[in-house]
Amino acid sequence: MGTTSWWSRTDNRLLEAALGLAAALVAVFGVLIPALGVVGLTDPVDTRSVEARTTTRIPAAVTDAVAGHGMSLTGTHRADLVFAHPGPGQRLLLALPEIVGSLLLLLVVALLLRMAGTLRRGDVFVPQNARRLSVIGLTVLVQAVLSPVLPALTTAALVRGTPLGEQIPFEVSFTGEYVLLAFLILALGEVFRRGTRLRADTEGLV
Repeated sequence: MGTTSWWSRTDNRLLEAALGLAAALVAVFGVLIPALGVVGLTDPVDTRSVEARTTTRIPAAVTDAVAGHGMSLTGTHRADLVFAHPGPGQRLLLALPEIVGSLLLLLVVALLLRMAGTLRRGDVFVPQNARRLSVIGLTVLVQAVLSPVLPALTTAALVRGTPLGEQIPFEVSFTGEYVLLAFLILALGEVFRRGTRLRADTEGLV
C-alpha cells in the first residue's frame, strides 16, 4: 500500500521562496544599507541605545562637555546615545553589531535554503544536511555570545575619552535561550549524522 505525503512540491516551492525572500531582506536591510551608511552613501546609524549608570538626569556640565564631542545622551536609566555628525570610525562602530548579526543570520538562512533544496529532491537525511545543521548550531552559539558582547565593546569604544565614559558602564548580559537553541540544533545535527550513517550501513547489507 502506498503512502501519500502531506508535503507537496508546491509547499516546498513556497518554503524556498520564503527563505529566499528572507535572505534578500536581511542582505539589503541588515548588511547593505548599514554598510552604505558607514561609507557615507546613505544616512548612517547615529543612535545607540545604552544603559546609563544613574536614573537621574546627566549634570548640565557633563551635558555641555558631551555636546562638544558632537554627542548627546537623552533619557535616564535607558537612554539613547546620539551622534550629531558621526565620523567614519563612529559610523562603523555604530553599525557593526547590526551588520555582524545580519551576516550570521544570512548564513543560517542560506543553509536552511540549501536544506530545503534537498527536501525538494526527496531526501533530507543526507550527510550534507547533518553538516549544515552543525554549522547552523555553531552560528547560533556565536550569535548568542556576540549579540550582547559586541554592542558593549563598540559602545565602550564610542564613549572612551569623553565625559560619558563614566556615565555609561560596560555591561554585558547573557541570556540562555539562544545557547539552549544552539545546543538543540547541534543535537539534531548529530541525530542526522548518526541516522545517515546507519542508513548507509543498512543499504550496504542489502
